[in-house]
Amino acid sequence: MIDMKEIDGIEDWLIGQALQTVSLPDIFASMCERLNECGVQVDRATLGWSTLHPLIEAEMVYWTAGNGAVHERYTHREDEGEDWINSPMRAVLHSGEDMLRRKLRGANSVHDYPLCEQLSKDGYADYVVLATGFDLPALQDMRGKTGILVSWATIAEEGFSDEELFAIQYLQKRFALAARATLQAEIAQTIADTYLGCIASRKVLSGQIRHGDGENISAVIFFSDIRNSTSIAEALGPKDYLRWLNIYFDATAGAVLHQGGEILDFIGDAVLAVFPISEHGLDAAVRKAIAATDEARHKLAAINSERGDQPELRAGIALSVGDVMFGNIGIPDRLTFSVIGQTVHAAARIEALNKTTGTDILVTEDIARLAMERSRFVGKFALSGFSTEQPLYTI
Repeated sequence: MIDMKEIDGIEDWLIGQALQTVSLPDIFASMCERLNECGVQVDRATLGWSTLHPLIEAEMVYWTAGNGAVHERYTHREDEGEDWINSPMRAVLHSGEDMLRRKLRGANSVHDYPLCEQLSKDGYADYVVLATGFDLPALQDMRGKTGILVSWATIAEEGFSDEELFAIQYLQKRFALAARATLQAEIAQTIADTYLGCIASRKVLSGQIRHGDGENISAVIFFSDIRNSTSIAEALGPKDYLRWLNIYFDATAGAVLHQGGEILDFIGDAVLAVFPISEHGLDAAVRKAIAATDEARHKLAAINSERGDQPELRAGIALSVGDVMFGNIGIPDRLTFSVIGQTVHAAARIEALNKTTGTDILVTEDIARLAMERSRFVGKFALSGFSTEQPLYTI
């Protein structure tokens, strides 16, 4: 017998989860366990949902009694596998129906999907897929569908009773409230991280959204700019140039992220990034920045060796140390979270000197001192904003 008071307790718990910042896989696993504790025998359950992410298209949680939950993510580039194409969950997704049920034992059993046949062999008696829709515009596809798909299976001899199925349907709708709240928060965080970067997104989402909000940070500045972009853009045309440009960003900005830096801005075809000293310490920040330049150079060299008769992909890089003002600039109705200051301008001017010196990387004395034997003096140069000529080095 199902204890309805405990079902009510699960409902209250789910509502509480919807009001917090929680992990969807963890909530789902806990709900499956709580259902069993109150008399609803669930032995296998899966949860699926779409997401808004530059890399991830959909996520799934696979839960089994005794083994817990496994969380998997599927990228935009992954083709639909045969298992998914022939699955009951996909059939529900595309049919628009809210429910699919298959008895897996006895005279009324139906094994019209490969999964149903397999579940029957594994000892399951009943299998149910339930779709719960909700309004989340960021995730709506061409059919306007948004929501979660959940499958439930049991090995209980008679399958799910009417009472058990009612309890599952009742609680799934409450679970959907928590799922919607969680997905909305994750989408907001993903959008902020993708378009602002992790440092800026944390500040914006924590409430620093007023005109003029900001602070000074000390950092190693990484500035990279592409070479011959105007002539290459003209030769390739807009579509191929955009693809070419993203290959360059993957090599340079990708190296910064891989080494623990933060992308602050894409200025046309230039990359502005920082390695905050407060997080790493000066020595560590410099090591990470140099590692990023090494990785970027190796990636560019590999790309050029593989691209044959395509235009050569070249870039100039500058590294410097200093303070930048990081905050909201613009007008109250249209702000951007960016960096300003003499250090930023100096990094751009230092990078441009690569064209004059014939180098692909120039660094300030602070960087060269820590790079030790890898650094080579290039010369002293007049930089706008500095009263004396500045010594620059290459690595």
